[in-house]
Amino acid sequence: MRQRGSISYESGHVWPPPPPERDETEEQRAERLEQEREAKRVSDEIDKAIEQQREEMKKRRPQMKILLLGQAESGKSTMLKNFQLQFTPKAFKAESGAWRAVIHLNLVRSVNFILDLLSPNPRFTHAGSPASVIISGSDLLGQQQPQYVHTDGPVGPIIEPTPELKQLRMRLSPLKRVEEMLSKRISADDPNPVRKGLNSASEVSVRSGSGWKALARLSHRTRPASPDELEDAGRVIEACRDDIIELWADPVVQKGLKSNEIALQEQSGFFLNEVSRIAVKDYTPTPEDILKARLQTMGVEEHRLIMETATESGKEWVIYDVGGSRGQRPAWAPFFDDVNAIIFLAPISAFNQTLSEDKSVNRLWDSFYLWQSICTNRILANVTIILLLNKVDVLEAKLQAGVNFSKYVTSYKDQPNDVEHVSKYLKAKFSAIHRQHSNRNRKLHIHLTTATDHRATSIILVRIREVILTNNLIDSDFV
Repeated sequence: MRQRGSISYESGHVWPPPPPERDETEEQRAERLEQEREAKRVSDEIDKAIEQQREEMKKRRPQMKILLLGQAESGKSTMLKNFQLQFTPKAFKAESGAWRAVIHLNLVRSVNFILDLLSPNPRFTHAGSPASVIISGSDLLGQQQPQYVHTDGPVGPIIEPTPELKQLRMRLSPLKRVEEMLSKRISADDPNPVRKGLNSASEVSVRSGSGWKALARLSHRTRPASPDELEDAGRVIEACRDDIIELWADPVVQKGLKSNEIALQEQSGFFLNEVSRIAVKDYTPTPEDILKARLQTMGVEEHRLIMETATESGKEWVIYDVGGSRGQRPAWAPFFDDVNAIIFLAPISAFNQTLSEDKSVNRLWDSFYLWQSICTNRILANVTIILLLNKVDVLEAKLQAGVNFSKYVTSYKDQPNDVEHVSKYLKAKFSAIHRQHSNRNRKLHIHLTTATDHRATSIILVRIREVILTNNLIDSDFV
């Protein structure tokens, strides 16, 4: 109901009515009562209209609001795509054409990254290698924080090219222009790729609400004054296909990447092993390709999913995908209100990496710190929290390659350096933080995930959906 004060209507009637005058006549009393009845009728109509409006808002309000949180490159956007593929497959398929340009861009930027390593004037400096890690001090979690030493790279190629590689670099030079064009087409008003450093290919970002998918789908029919740039880019990539395959297979390139401890295949948006399939005229992205595609979102993206599953057909879920870099985290708070669930992604493979925006901060330590801040937030005290320890496949590959987890997390000591024991240790660490800092005795749901593996992830998504729906019913006093 509305809070009642003295309300005056256009008719001149007031509700609630003022106290009657002591010496009013019978005629005045009759007139007053008539005015009160009219004021009451108008007031009741307003209350009814407000209640109807409230009911309409309830009907229009999405059944679920979910917030995806985690640091940059934790796999939030990939998990969102898994949600879309699992629960809105028709809508997901309808957007597959827009991802073709993104996948081509991912491929081209990986090629240009290698070409830069072969260039006499690389566009980045040497980053501190893992061998130069200096362990100093421990944080509040008992973890050691690696501090990286950075030095400017020498003038000259980082990988010394052979005559054959020099020829390949010349023949593949048109891909520089292709990268610029695709970046401009997708990011619209911010086409310049961000070169993070020696250990990572360039990053292209799109601002929230930029409508990049619509831009990527534009054809020459909607732009008659210019040729279709996307078709031109596809033709250039197709013409360079064999040279790209030769570049990636070159032993000098592979040796140079390994000696500089660069693992492109562990990065999001890696397609150099798929060139023969992707660099063709009629290429159509598969669901697996779309899950692997990398495009960084700046700001907060709202995604409205109209569920297509039999049990929830037509119902709306809203998922917010928020930027995870440090500069974007203050934008999270306004989305905490009225959210049904938070899915927090922690990339556990990043134990030997630092934040791209702050090379002094270890990414695993940052995930711990960020997780603690979510657990202690009072606004989220009653919100269902689901923790996804993501990128298990990359973690396993690193450990099998001989990267020692205890070198970066000294509290792990001499435990086995395998994915089973490391993931168990990390699961216990995150659980301990939740128990210590959570504002109420709520159950924590933890899953080990590889977001690019949809088959495995789909099983987890069904469980997550069930947990969210059940907890929402409990909070609504229906259970």
